[in-house]
Amino acid sequence: MIQLGYFTLDTPDIEKARAFYAGLFGWTYDEAASHPTYAHVSGGQPAFGITKGEHRAFPHLYFRVDDIHAACARVKELGGHAAMPAESPSGLSAVVADDQGVSFSLWQPAPGY
Repeated sequence: MIQLGYFTLDTPDIEKARAFYAGLFGWTYDEAASHPTYAHVSGGQPAFGITKGEHRAFPHLYFRVDDIHAACARVKELGGHAAMPAESPSGLSAVVADDQGVSFSLWQPAPGY
C-alpha cells in the first residue's frame, strides 16, 4: 500500500502562508528545521512543510476537518476563497484556496469513515 510520506505547499510568500495556515489549522512550526525559504510544520503526520517558490501545480491535497462549513468560513475570514461543499458517499468536500491562490480541499468524512 502506498501512503503519502511527505508533502510541501509551494507559495510565493512564506510568512503570509505561515500566518494563514496557523490561523486556519492551528499549525505551529519547527523553527530549528525551518529557514527563510522553508517552514517545517511541527508534528505533522506525514511530515510536511511550506516551501517558497513559484505557484505551480502539485497533487491535490485533502485536509480532514470536523466541520467543513466552519472551516470554509474560516478560509474566507483569512482572505482565501471557498467553494460550496459537495456531498459524496465519503462525506463533504470543498475546493478552497488560500490568500495567495494556492488551492487544496477540505474534507469532512461521512459517519463511519
